[in-house]
Amino acid sequence: MSTMYNQSANGYSGGGGGGGPGYTENPQHNEQGEHLDEDDFGRTEEEFYEDMQRELADDAPWKRIQQNTFTRWANEHLKLVNRHIDDLQSELSDGLNLIALIEVLSQKKVPRHNKRPNFRSQKLENVSVVLDFLENTERIRLVNIDASHIVDGKLKLILGLIWTLILHYSISLPMWEFDKADTPGLAKDTTPKQKLMHWIQEKLPPELPITNFTSDWNDGRAIGALVDACAPGLYPDWSDRDPQNALENTKEAMDLAEHWLGIPQLIQPHEMLNPKVDEQSMMTYLSQYPKANLKPGAPIRPKTNSARVRCYGKGIEPNGNHVDTPAKFHVETFAAGKGNVDVIVINPKGQREKCDVDICNDKNQTYDCTYYPTMEGQYKVIVKFAGQEVPKSPFSPYIDGKAGDASRCKAHGPGLEANTVIVDKPTWFEIDATDAGNGLAEVVLVDSHGRQDVVPVAVKQTSPGKFRCEYVPRESGLHSVNIFFAGRPITNSPYGVNVASSSISSYDDIRDRFTPSEEDNYSSIELERSKSTTSVDTISHVRFQNASDAKKCRAYGRGIQPKGIRTGDVAEFRVFTKDAGEGVMKALVAGPGKEIVKAYGLGLEPSGQIIDKPTEFTIDTHNAGEGQLRVQAIDQDYQPVDVHVKNNGNGTYTCRYTPRNANRHCILIDYAGVAIPHSPFRVWPTEPSNPSKVRVYGPGVERGVKMNAPTHFTVDCKEAGPVISSSFSSTNLNHRFRSLDSLDVDKCDNDIIPYKIDIQALDDEQQHCSFAAQHDDKNNALHVTYRPKARDISIALTDTKNQDVPFTIDDNQDGTFTIAYTPKLPGIHCISVLFGDNEIPISPIKVTVEASVDVNKIRIEGLDTMPFVGQPAQVTLNTLVAGQLPANAVHARIVGPTGNTQEAIITPAPQGYNLRFNVPEPGVYVIEPDVCTLPLTPVQITAIEQLDPSKVRAYGPGLSQGTVNKPADFIVDTRGAGNGQLAVTVEGPSESKIDYQDNNDGSCRVTYHPTVSGNYNINILYEGKHIFGSPFHSAVRADLDTHSIRCYGPGLDTNGVFLESPTDFTVDAKLVTGSGSGRVECLLTSPSGRAVRCPIKNMSDGTYLVQYAPYEPGMHQLEVTYENIPVPGSPFRVSAVPGCDSTRVRAYGPGLENAITNESTTFTIETKSAGQGSLGLAIEGPSEAKMVCKDNQDGTCVMEYLPTKAGEYDIAIKFAEHHIPGSPFRVNVRDRLDANRVNVKMSSTIRANVLQEIIIDGQTAGPGAPSIDITDIH
Repeated sequence: MSTMYNQSANGYSGGGGGGGPGYTENPQHNEQGEHLDEDDFGRTEEEFYEDMQRELADDAPWKRIQQNTFTRWANEHLKLVNRHIDDLQSELSDGLNLIALIEVLSQKKVPRHNKRPNFRSQKLENVSVVLDFLENTERIRLVNIDASHIVDGKLKLILGLIWTLILHYSISLPMWEFDKADTPGLAKDTTPKQKLMHWIQEKLPPELPITNFTSDWNDGRAIGALVDACAPGLYPDWSDRDPQNALENTKEAMDLAEHWLGIPQLIQPHEMLNPKVDEQSMMTYLSQYPKANLKPGAPIRPKTNSARVRCYGKGIEPNGNHVDTPAKFHVETFAAGKGNVDVIVINPKGQREKCDVDICNDKNQTYDCTYYPTMEGQYKVIVKFAGQEVPKSPFSPYIDGKAGDASRCKAHGPGLEANTVIVDKPTWFEIDATDAGNGLAEVVLVDSHGRQDVVPVAVKQTSPGKFRCEYVPRESGLHSVNIFFAGRPITNSPYGVNVASSSISSYDDIRDRFTPSEEDNYSSIELERSKSTTSVDTISHVRFQNASDAKKCRAYGRGIQPKGIRTGDVAEFRVFTKDAGEGVMKALVAGPGKEIVKAYGLGLEPSGQIIDKPTEFTIDTHNAGEGQLRVQAIDQDYQPVDVHVKNNGNGTYTCRYTPRNANRHCILIDYAGVAIPHSPFRVWPTEPSNPSKVRVYGPGVERGVKMNAPTHFTVDCKEAGPVISSSFSSTNLNHRFRSLDSLDVDKCDNDIIPYKIDIQALDDEQQHCSFAAQHDDKNNALHVTYRPKARDISIALTDTKNQDVPFTIDDNQDGTFTIAYTPKLPGIHCISVLFGDNEIPISPIKVTVEASVDVNKIRIEGLDTMPFVGQPAQVTLNTLVAGQLPANAVHARIVGPTGNTQEAIITPAPQGYNLRFNVPEPGVYVIEPDVCTLPLTPVQITAIEQLDPSKVRAYGPGLSQGTVNKPADFIVDTRGAGNGQLAVTVEGPSESKIDYQDNNDGSCRVTYHPTVSGNYNINILYEGKHIFGSPFHSAVRADLDTHSIRCYGPGLDTNGVFLESPTDFTVDAKLVTGSGSGRVECLLTSPSGRAVRCPIKNMSDGTYLVQYAPYEPGMHQLEVTYENIPVPGSPFRVSAVPGCDSTRVRAYGPGLENAITNESTTFTIETKSAGQGSLGLAIEGPSEAKMVCKDNQDGTCVMEYLPTKAGEYDIAIKFAEHHIPGSPFRVNVRDRLDANRVNVKMSSTIRANVLQEIIIDGQTAGPGAPSIDITDIH
């Protein structure tokens, strides 16, 4: 019977080879598996393989970048457990760093493993435990890698393993914001690479397409855009960066990400820009961004993009502008972010001219810009947004000579008729400027709601000096047609045009619907229907709709004959409108005078009257001939209202009445028994104004208003009533108001007097008109009617310095107004609100504006460093926790030692701002900073003459050597180096006390006291800089004799030791220390120069066992020291060779000598120093003996076997197929003797001198000879 047992000395075996993830093993195929011919590359096959060899070399650029990146990634996780590695290739070999990394990533404990793996088998076991954990517990598929690859430092496979961990734990495993089943464009089987790319593409703007992880990131713009996308405003100007400065751009973006987003630089900026960078390194770094969080205090800046600003308007066009004529253009900024618009206008002489820039506060965030050219020639208009020029800037308009005279222009056509324009029907009019000179015609049409951008207007020049304007009204009501020539309004502009509804289409509709109402302010008419004709019996204005062609209308009858009509006759005529379409027919019958009766004034306006207050209007009849005037007024309940009529004696009448309630009133005016045009007039009086009912509310008038933060408040005038202002001077009328009601200014004078009329609504700068009117007819009254959109609200807003604060007002069209402002200074702000001419009761409102920055949290750093004269000094204003500061918020005045002052240069810094200034002389400089005009406490800094540490010298024995527990000293001479600070530190195996003695001659003696032997570094610094020769290196030795120490053992065999085979030797120091109290160290240096410390076991009897295992062939060096003193013979040189030697294997123990049946016995096999080989055992004997082997992990193993039958057994022990010394061993196995199983038979009676028989039966007691001893007890 025989039993065999085989064991590999390596302790672990497995497959090997293969590239890690992301490495191309077959260069003849692309990533899709398609064959690549050499024509695809334009290279021969030999050239292709040469390039591939360079790419696959250990020093290939992509491999170095990847190794650095993966090392940094691992260290980011290992730092959580206070571990760090410098070399992935070697520092994962024992398994401990790899186990720590996996435990951090998985948040789980790896199974039991060896905490101190000194031998290869222990390291293999540790790595095997990790790989099994990844595959079986974490369910990570590992391909072509086993424990030996990690232990042997196979770099390519190690990088493949790390990449597998990155894919699983950093890219695949995290739950990102788009990890949803219904995420568009993201399939369920998305790979980690696609997952990361999808997230990045969703984050970045469309104008920056990203399709890969390599070349698209080489100019620094993509990483800048990603940083700003994760924290908007952190890097807003990424798109403006010059791609030529790619390294600077990339470094700035990555520094911001590291400092404020907590994203470590796993890849360096220059590595990211390397054309050879691999996508695994880039993905490793970029995979951190989905988990980025912005830290408090980050320097967020408003994001602006001047490239999205749009400029348009005649003022920047190449032609069409004239001297002394307003040149207007517009700047739209809604798509460009936050910023201010700056306009610079330069005339042909290079001089700057003024340009007015007004913000409209519309949805497009438009700025209206106007400048007034003063000379003819080529102008330059520069437009900037947020400090940067906008697209197409500078503009180059050419300014022609002086513009023409708008007063000489005339306009005519159906589009200007008061009652001929229909909704949704095209209409037109012409502008005649043949006598007006140079200029272009412009038309602005304002609808019944005050809007300028609703009705499209087309103006084209038909011939020199003549223009045609076409438009299509969209709504009914009163429209204002404003006509300008060369930027100025023409005569009679604006024109009032009543746009009629398109719903009236027949005679019946006219009769049924022509009832006086708010929209139809016309007189009553009597109509007779006669097929397709209409009779007009009175002087009337009749509104028809949907006019088509008035030239097809025909009129006939006695009433329009030149002669034959007598006074008192009924003058009848007919208008035939067949085939003319639908439209407005207007018949005007005038007497001998020039015009018919006119009535005007506030008392006839639809609104503006106040109950219980008299109101007036004027009736002009001087062109109507003789007739009886009758005026009546009734309220909504048909109750009469008294009207007082005063004859002015010049054909005009002044009428006054007092409304009694806030309901509709009708004013009926007849002259000569006929209703005048527009009678009856309908008016709606209102309650008188009450400023006490004006309400002011909103965040802008409450607590918590912050400096530099936009805010607003609301003024509510719904319940305050109207405001009417009617005061004016004798020759100048200047009305400033805000009212939803109309304003009439009536002036009658008997002399020819020029009047200047300036009407301005303060809440809307666009509602401003200024024109001249001359009263040139004694019988004509000058009347102006203006209908502003806003109530009479005046706002005064001043800051703590009593300076005006800019603000904007938005009319909400519901009786409320929104006032927006941005305070620039902290402190008390006053808001005064006037309703009409009266201040509301709660005005002025005092608002406390708080500083946007807490100056108490601002710290000034860098004051402990004394600057040198002649060099710039710098301190830092740390504002990280004080809040975000606006631009140009920091200033500082520097007062020198002699009183000279200077302004510090302020530059941004990661912590806030750097303050730089010059120090021309030594002494104390006072720094007086202020932030947002708030002064900080002045601080001081002292400037000194520059020192020269190079003149400091040090000398003495203590700089090079010393003895344990004995003082070592040296001299430091600072003479000639200036008055600086001297610092001395001693670094070594133990802390050493340092004493100083000043020699009072510019030098000092330094003494240090080492307590442990070893190498010490002595650092001597003067003003923080090392002096010449520093650091100095001193060798401190123990004060003992080591000549009696001996080293011996197989590990020092001069014939060499075997590779990868544990061996040892003994250091015998019994004559120096009998208890082993000394410290022995051994440094093993391999042929490649790699040095490792050998494990040493203190035997506590004055001897020490040193163990090591060489892993490189060639000569090794063993440096053995006792208390840092080399022992005799050190360093020892031992050659490591491959192979094995079975003669060096020993076997010993009781199991090789004898044994007892049915009892286990053991023996030990020691393979130390025998090399690498397989161990084989065989036992032959009377019965089969079961064997069990236990590996002691120290180069020995214990064998246990159990013989069941007695006899001789042969135990054969082979190493590398060769018998070891003494093999085969012969062992005698016997049964165990048991005296209790011996049976003795003899007679119970014994006679003297008679031979007695004793029978001894020992058949079941085991082998042996009986021994009989008879003793006489007497």
